[in-house]
Amino acid sequence: MGMEEGAGVDKKITVGVCVMEKKVKCSPEVFSAPMGQIMDRLQAFGEFEIIHFGDKVILEDPVESWPICDCLIAFHSSGYPLEKVQAYSSLRKPFLVNDLDPQYLLHDRRKVYEHLEMYGIPVPRYACVNRKVPNQDLDYFVEDEDFVEVKGERFWKPFVEKPVNGDDHSIMIYYPSSAGGGMKELFRKVGNRSSEFHPEVRRVRREGSYIYEEFMPTGGTDVKVYTVGPEYAHAEARKSPVVDGVVMRNPDGKEVRYPVLLTPAEKQMAREVCIAFRQAVCGFDLLRSEGSSYVCDVNGWSFVKNSYKYYDDAACVLRKMFLDAKAPHLSSTVPPILPWKINEPVLSNEGLTRQGSGIIGTFGQSEELRCVIAVIRHGDRTPKQKVKLKVTEEKLLNLMLKYNGGKPRAETKLKSAVELQDLLDATRMLIPRTGPGETDSDAEDLEHADKLRQVKAVLEEGGHFSGIYRKVQLKPLKWEKVTKGDGEGEEERPVEALMVLKYGGVLTHAGRKQAEELGRYFRNNMYPGEGTGLLRLHSTYRHDLKIYSSDEGRVQMSAAAFAKGLLDLEGQLTPILVSLVSKDSSMLDGLDTASTEMEEAKAQLNEIITAGTKLVHDYVSSELPWMIDGAGLPPHADEHLPELIKLAKKVTEQVRLLAKDEEENHTEPSAYDLAPPYDQAKALGKSNIDVGRIAAGLPCGSEGFLLMYARWKKLERDLYNERRDRFDITQIPDVYDSCKYDLLHNSHLDLKGLDELFKIAQLLADGVIPNEYGINPQQKLKIGSKIARRLLGKILIDLRNTREEAMSVAELKNSQDQVSVSLYSSKKEDRYSQPKLYIKSDELKRPTNGENKDEDDDKETKYRLDPK
Repeated sequence: MGMEEGAGVDKKITVGVCVMEKKVKCSPEVFSAPMGQIMDRLQAFGEFEIIHFGDKVILEDPVESWPICDCLIAFHSSGYPLEKVQAYSSLRKPFLVNDLDPQYLLHDRRKVYEHLEMYGIPVPRYACVNRKVPNQDLDYFVEDEDFVEVKGERFWKPFVEKPVNGDDHSIMIYYPSSAGGGMKELFRKVGNRSSEFHPEVRRVRREGSYIYEEFMPTGGTDVKVYTVGPEYAHAEARKSPVVDGVVMRNPDGKEVRYPVLLTPAEKQMAREVCIAFRQAVCGFDLLRSEGSSYVCDVNGWSFVKNSYKYYDDAACVLRKMFLDAKAPHLSSTVPPILPWKINEPVLSNEGLTRQGSGIIGTFGQSEELRCVIAVIRHGDRTPKQKVKLKVTEEKLLNLMLKYNGGKPRAETKLKSAVELQDLLDATRMLIPRTGPGETDSDAEDLEHADKLRQVKAVLEEGGHFSGIYRKVQLKPLKWEKVTKGDGEGEEERPVEALMVLKYGGVLTHAGRKQAEELGRYFRNNMYPGEGTGLLRLHSTYRHDLKIYSSDEGRVQMSAAAFAKGLLDLEGQLTPILVSLVSKDSSMLDGLDTASTEMEEAKAQLNEIITAGTKLVHDYVSSELPWMIDGAGLPPHADEHLPELIKLAKKVTEQVRLLAKDEEENHTEPSAYDLAPPYDQAKALGKSNIDVGRIAAGLPCGSEGFLLMYARWKKLERDLYNERRDRFDITQIPDVYDSCKYDLLHNSHLDLKGLDELFKIAQLLADGVIPNEYGINPQQKLKIGSKIARRLLGKILIDLRNTREEAMSVAELKNSQDQVSVSLYSSKKEDRYSQPKLYIKSDELKRPTNGENKDEDDDKETKYRLDPK
C-alpha cells in the first residue's frame, strides 16, 4: 500500500521487518536490541507503519499469505529461509534495504575477499587452501616451523588462519618461535573471554578448508565500521581479542567500545563495500596497520550497540532512503527536533568537565597531558654467554652446508627448532665418553670436548627450543679441493669452521615481574585517576600509544610485560608482544655504529687501569675532576685485580666440584628428576617456578651445574691470561654480572667468597662500565651521539609534533572556531581528516651509509582523533 501524493497520515509507507525474532526487540528498555531502537524511532516520525513478520510467518506460512509492504528489511541469520524470502521479493517487489542475492556471498570468506578485490578495496595478503575431505594432502600446501606456503606464496608467522565458512568464527593466530611460539584461538564472546592462548600448539589445522592471511599489527585495537547506506559510516574501536582475550565491560555489563573518526580514504572504502555487496546496512572489520587500512570479514545487517546517537542517525538515514524510494515528492529533511526528543529536558553543560588525561577541576585553567616519552631498560636477566670453538668434524661441516645451500664459503645461522635439533643430534654423537676434566688426552682435545659438552647442555636446556634465546653461527675457515661425487672434476669443501653459540641473557621471572610492576606504577602515577582509562585513550587512537624494543629476546619480553601492566592486560606475553610491541633494533641497539670508538676507549681504559698511573689517582684534586681520563675509577684500581682473580678461581672451583658430582650421578635417579622441568614460557608467568629446583639444591632457571661451571670457567680464563700475565678489564662487567645473578638467584648454593667477589667486581665495574663508552667527555659525546642518534631524533620529532598540535588546538580555542564533528560523511568533514606527521627537521637528517632507513624516521603512522 503505497503513499500517494496528497495522502494523509493514514496512508503510511509500510516497512516489513522480515527477520528472525531474536534479532528484534521493540521495547522502551534503556538498552534493547539496536533493531528495535531504530524501528521505534522510525515509527515516531508518523510516516511509517512497521510490520513484523515473526518467525511463524517466515518459517511456516506460504509467501503468498505474507503481509504486503512497500519496503522490506530482510537479512540472513542462522535457520533463515533466504530462498523463501527471495520468492516473496519476486512476487511483491518491495524496496529492499539489503539486496538478497549477494547475501549468499557473505557466508564464504573466499567469495568475500574475491568481491572486495574485484572492486579495488584493499584486503590483507591472503591465500586459500581448499580441501574436499578432511586431512587431505595437497601438493601446493607446505608447512614449516615458522611459515606456511600456499602455491608458492609464503606466509611467515605470525599469520591468521580463518575457516572459509563465514559463519565459523573459530579463527587462529600462529606465533613465531622467535616470540615463544604457540597459537591464539579467537571465538565469539563467552562470558568475559573472546580468545584463548595455547602455547603448545604449533601446527595448523588440516580438517577443512582455510584462508591464510598475513597478520596485521593494529596496536591492540580492532575497528568495526557500520554503514547505513553508502553515505553514512560509523566506526568504533574495541580492545582486540588478539591481545589478552579479556572483554572489557562497563558497569552495565556491555562491552566497552569507543567511537573513532574515519579518514576520507576509509569513508570511501565504507561506501565501496556498501555498493559492492549491495548491502545498505552492513558492518565490516577495518584493519589499520602501518599507515594503511584494509577491509576483512564483511557482515550483512550489522548495527552499533548501545549508542543513542547512532540509533538517531540510522533512523534518519533509513527514513530518507524509504521516502526517496516510495515518496520522493515528500521532503526528507530532518526536523530541527527529532520526534522522540520533543519531551526530553534540555541539559545544561555548565559545570561539566572532561574526565581523565589530566583535565582537572571545574574552575581555573585546565591542563591536559599531551605527550609522555619513556626510555626503559630491560628487566632482570640471566648472564649473557658465548661459546666459540673451531670444528673439523664432518657431521658439523655437512650441517653447515645443509643450511647454507651447499655453498662452501658461506656462513650459516641456525635458530629454528629444526636446525637446532639437527645440531644437537650431531653434537651428541661427537662427544667422547670420558667426563669433563679427565686427563686421558692432551689439553687442546680436552678443551674441545668440554666445549662440545657445553654446546650439548645449552641445546638441551629447558627441554625445548626457542630461537629468541639461542642462536648458532657456523663460519667456514679452511677449504680443500675434493673429487665430485660423480667422479667428474673437483669441487671445494670446507675442512674447518668456527662455531659461535650465543645464549643466555634470558628475562627471568623476576625480570618479568619487574617490568609488569613498572607498567602498573607508570599507569597509576602518570595517569592518576584514569584506572584503566589509558586503554580507553589508546582505543580511540587519541593517545597514539607506541611501544618499541630492540630485537633482543629479553628486551622484547620486558616490553611486553611492561605493556601488560601499563594497559591492565591479562594472560601470557607472546600475544601481547606480537600485538603491541614493534621491533626497531636500529633505533634501540646502535652499538655497532660506534664499535671502533668503543674499542679504542676500552684499550685506553685497559692501559689506565693496568698501568696504575697517577692519571687516575690525582683527579680528586683537579678543579674539573670529570674532565680527567678515566674519571670514576677507584684509586689504585690495578691493586684490586689480583684479589679479583683469586676469588673468581675460588668460586669456579666450587662450581666445578658441583658439576663433577652432577656428571657422575647423571645416570642415577637424583633430586633433579624430582624437580619440575624448567619451561621458559611458564617461568615468564610464574614467580615460584624455581621452588622445586632450590629445594633440590640445583641452580635456578634451566642452568645446570655444567653450564654454570662453563660460565665461571670462561670468566676466569678470559679475565686473566696466566701465560702472558695479562688482565682483560673488559671482562670485569661480566664478572659483576655473574656475581649479581648468582647472589640473587643461587644464594642457596652458598658459594664461599662470592660476596667478597661481588663487592670488588662492583667497585671496579662502577668505574669501568661508564668509561667503556668514552674515557672523557669528548669521547662520551662522540660515542653516545652515534649510538643514540636515531632514538634522539625520534624523540625530537615526537616532541615537535606534539607542540605543533598543541598550538593548533590553542589557536582554535582562541578564535572560538569550534567545529562539531558530524558522523555523516560529507566534504566538510573530509577537510578535518587525521593529521599527518609532517615535521621534517633538516638538522635531524643524517648522511647515508648504504642504508636509507633513516629517511623514514619521520614518516611514522599516527592514529589518533583529530585535535580539532
